[in-house]
Amino acid sequence: MSTFAAGIKPFPLVRAKYLLFAILAFMLVYVAVHDESFLVHPKDPMWQHYEPFKWWLLPHGIAGACALLLGPMQFSDRLRDRFRRLHRVVGRIYVAGVFVAAPLGFYIQHFEERMGDPRSFSIAAAADAALWMITTGIAMVFILKGKVQEHRQWMTRSFAVALVFLEVRVIGGVGGWENLDVHANETIVWVCLALSILLADLVLQWQQQGPFTLSGSAARAGSS
Repeated sequence: MSTFAAGIKPFPLVRAKYLLFAILAFMLVYVAVHDESFLVHPKDPMWQHYEPFKWWLLPHGIAGACALLLGPMQFSDRLRDRFRRLHRVVGRIYVAGVFVAAPLGFYIQHFEERMGDPRSFSIAAAADAALWMITTGIAMVFILKGKVQEHRQWMTRSFAVALVFLEVRVIGGVGGWENLDVHANETIVWVCLALSILLADLVLQWQQQGPFTLSGSAARAGSS
């Protein structure tokens, strides 16, 4: 069976990109149904909570939705290669969405502080907004300098921070922690935010390592 090892071709154990997109799709659907369904129910009691700052919530929600929905398109190699102009337009919309949604998200949380939320939650929202804008700003600076590889890396980090919005709601909902006090939700925010850049860098490291190949002892075993 000496030809066994020679015939082996590199292959990925898991198509990580598709797996990540599947997880993202699940989170989007879950949050839309579990947390945002009040948007299509005008009589939902949740509207009473949002009434004092609803006009700040509207641009925040639209900008954030654009960033979350259009962000994955920036990671499609096929789309980027075939439709470069579309890639640039989508990228600009993403950046604009970040710099609108992030500060408004902090302001809304600060507004809710007046309604009883703790100051520490506003600090968490400020840290989230700052990290999202910083990573996006660095990505934008790199692409303006023509450094595509560094731009992609920082866009990955930026989108990882963007996903904190979904992660907090999924973890809180699935785990049942959303029914606890506000400090439980604040803790989830801090944990997701602390892990966001680390997880992004793990994805980047996986991409740099390339596909998994059978070698060494596995190849020798196949030749015996």
